[in-house]
Amino acid sequence: MIREVITYPNKLLRTKSKDVVKFDSELHTLLDDMYDTMIVENGVGLAAIQVGIPLNVLIINLPSEEEDIQEKENLIEAINPVITHKDGSQLFLEGCLSVPGFNEEIKRAQHIIVEYFNRNGEKQTMEAEDFLAVAWQHEMEHLAGHLFIENLSVIKRKKFEKEWKKRLKQKS
Repeated sequence: MIREVITYPNKLLRTKSKDVVKFDSELHTLLDDMYDTMIVENGVGLAAIQVGIPLNVLIINLPSEEEDIQEKENLIEAINPVITHKDGSQLFLEGCLSVPGFNEEIKRAQHIIVEYFNRNGEKQTMEAEDFLAVAWQHEMEHLAGHLFIENLSVIKRKKFEKEWKKRLKQKS
């Protein structure tokens, strides 16, 4: 089922998500719905809070480098993720399904190690670099109640807020 992606400035996006304690069919349905929603919205990652569910759940599915296609077998489903190591730094042009139509370069760690659980409650560890490391860090910010726009410089953030308010007024 496709779920509605909530957008900035919805206050729910500021909610700190809670750990999952039950790995059950309800969680599996949420993960399946998140995948369907992310694909329809042309995203590469989605946190549960973005569909209004304040749980520490995220998915990432980067397109293959050769064909630019998201293959479901490459889907990462992460429950209660924790970054245990970060190093290096990179600038990466990011966008967000909850801040549609806005992209900006954000500084992130270049290399990370993440521990998380899969949909069946089995502990996993993943090492990630480059775009995958960016995707992890971006989605995990959502779980902490933050958005990538909070990483902008004060000047860029003020410019964004002004343009965003103007765009919201035009829509209504």
